[in-house]
Amino acid sequence: MTEMRWRKSTASSGSGTASQCVEVCLSKSGVQVRDSKNAEPGLRFPTVGWKAFLGMVFEPS
Repeated sequence: MTEMRWRKSTASSGSGTASQCVEVCLSKSGVQVRDSKNAEPGLRFPTVGWKAFLGMVFEPS
């Protein structure tokens, strides 16, 4: 079994229990997103949905 590699958002702030952290994990089936204080994956997105989300977030204004 392959270990999941979670990455913390560079926009996250704080430390310890007061932290505001979002983590993502890329996999063959898509992307999982979680609150770093909760070890269970919170949301799962198919790759195409994640790419569409990022396209809207980083769309030049």
